[in-house]
Amino acid sequence: MAEVFGCRATDLLDLADRRSLSEADLRVLNSQSTVALPGASAKAPLPTAPSPAPTSSDLVRLAADESATWAQWAEASNVGDIAIEQLTAETRALAADYLVSHPVELFVRTRTLRDRVFALLEGHQYPRQSADLYVVAGYLCGLLAWMSSDLGQLRDADTQGRTAWLCAELSGHDDLRAWVLSTRSKVAFWDGRMQDAINFARRGSTYRTTGSVKVMLACQEADAWSELGAVDEALAAVGLAEDARNTAVGEDDIGGIFACPPARQENYAAAVQQRVGQAPNALRATENALALLAVQPVQAYGTEAQIHIIQAAAHLATGEAEGALEALAPVLSLPPDHRLATVTHRLKELGADMSRKYSAGTAAVGLRAAIEAFCADSAPRHLALSPGDGSA
Repeated sequence: MAEVFGCRATDLLDLADRRSLSEADLRVLNSQSTVALPGASAKAPLPTAPSPAPTSSDLVRLAADESATWAQWAEASNVGDIAIEQLTAETRALAADYLVSHPVELFVRTRTLRDRVFALLEGHQYPRQSADLYVVAGYLCGLLAWMSSDLGQLRDADTQGRTAWLCAELSGHDDLRAWVLSTRSKVAFWDGRMQDAINFARRGSTYRTTGSVKVMLACQEADAWSELGAVDEALAAVGLAEDARNTAVGEDDIGGIFACPPARQENYAAAVQQRVGQAPNALRATENALALLAVQPVQAYGTEAQIHIIQAAAHLATGEAEGALEALAPVLSLPPDHRLATVTHRLKELGADMSRKYSAGTAAVGLRAAIEAFCADSAPRHLALSPGDGSA
């Protein structure tokens, strides 16, 4: 009507009309009265009656309405408990599948799930649900860090590790904190930063945790000490791993790569024994590790390959070249997509050691050639040569 008559809406109201309107309606009318209508001539506004002052009861009611509106927002969530349970289950499946599957394909699947969790965290949920999502995100970033390291991308692995640590801190989850530090210790080890690897492992062992993470951390500390040639410290850390196994309580929350079963522990012990010059002990440890691995429900090809390489190195140290060749046969038959950076690195070390001890001989020359061919056709090599399409 105001538009038809070329006036303001407030011009059509008398004092009785105003008194019958709510405060909200009056605010709308007053705000509109300051906007000039199309075609209206510029003229001084007509005087209007003053709005009545709100009463105390109106203020109380308005405050209650505001609180109710906020409560409706706070009560809403973009994720439910069942959805979080499903995300956790999918994370467990990825951590288990990584032990036996194509690493690049697993990387793509893990990245996709991580993005889903990140998107949910950018929305709104209960604080306890946010904490649960940060736990899932932390394990997924930790898994991406582990995979990146195995694919030879150590700088990217470090970045994933830092993000995983942020998620662990935001969630306040001690098991996640310990596994993230284990992951960062692993990345530092393969990057040649042994002191960092030791510090991460020791820091992780300070948290109150369940499952086998403290076993893993002690094994990693022993691994780094042995690489530095610190025999006493390395053997002491091997003992700490055994103590942690005997005192462990509860189960691993995620499992798979985030677990340290006995076969994995024996693999680390064998590597330490070999580095500190105790080849017979290393051989016994590899035999124990292979026996334990055979009864595990999941056969981790990366762990098995490293056990065989350590076994070959121990045979080589005792002058048994034929035993070394036999131990390496299962490793050299691995398909290219299972030839992780950790495996190729240890094989190159073994090849260099063999060159020093057996510079001549048909068997030695043939084995060195096989190692070179193996490393040239590996998962990290394929990743480096791939054009990339943004999907991994």
